[in-house]
Amino acid sequence: MPKITIIGAGFVGSTAAHWIAAKSLGDIVLLDIVEGAAIGKALDLSEALPIIRSTVTVRGTKDYKETKGSDVIVITAGIARKPGMTRDDLLKINTKIVADVAQQAIPHSPAAVVIVVSNPLDAMCYVTLKSSHHPRKKVIGMAGTLDTARFHYFIAEKLNVPVTDVDAIVIGTHGDTMVPLPRHTKVKGRPLLEVMKKEDIDEIIKRTINGGAEIVNHLQIGSAYFAPGAAIMQMVDAIINDTKKVLPCSVWLEGELGIKEVFLGVPVSLGCDGWEEVVDLRFNKEEMAALEKAAAQVKETIQSAESLL
Repeated sequence: MPKITIIGAGFVGSTAAHWIAAKSLGDIVLLDIVEGAAIGKALDLSEALPIIRSTVTVRGTKDYKETKGSDVIVITAGIARKPGMTRDDLLKINTKIVADVAQQAIPHSPAAVVIVVSNPLDAMCYVTLKSSHHPRKKVIGMAGTLDTARFHYFIAEKLNVPVTDVDAIVIGTHGDTMVPLPRHTKVKGRPLLEVMKKEDIDEIIKRTINGGAEIVNHLQIGSAYFAPGAAIMQMVDAIINDTKKVLPCSVWLEGELGIKEVFLGVPVSLGCDGWEEVVDLRFNKEEMAALEKAAAQVKETIQSAESLL
């Protein structure tokens, strides 16, 4: 049975564990430094296994030694941005947390594929790569899968069609410079641009970019976790089952698509060894310009993170 470690037993980490257990993708180790947090949630999830007919085991711990031999490591550790907190404040705190996690977890599982979820996402991917010296194709950021799901859902909702009738993709950053791709989106096999007005598409793109904030505004306390947890599961599924499924993920580029030395969300095929190749969707000039703008923004954040390592 494959072994999947999830570091951070908060809402996102524990919900990801739930989705992974429900699909019986592998035995789960849930780790958190807060005394009892991972153990309690792992026990609760374990007691659900007979009901959901899952064949996996779920263990909670605060000891990194128990993660040894993991096939996949998911890093959700870190704090969420709070009111009054600047992005620099968040970067400083989470850089330290994520670097520490990577340095403690990855040596126990040197062959693992690492999925980074902590924010600011693209910078935390760099922190993980830099602090662990892990192979670049085994460090992958979860962002585009979530942003794509939101874009996908908003289109289906607007057109009143089943979500299964929509095929969509979002690349770029997990933030203001994300790049939804209407030209590559289809509804019941037809191009989105043929079935929806431009102003409606623009409104959905804006809503997608602000998708996380919309949920935070409704909840008042806390942020999204069902969809992020499911997005993590989708990536774990592709890796564990070596499906080569193409998903938008944040990866370290070294010339792919003409972009170098930056983590950026692009379509990649995922398998048991991590991401295998970037899939070129033949972006037009406007799409490439948006992607290059996103890359420039991430490079600035990475430079700030670099100074903290």
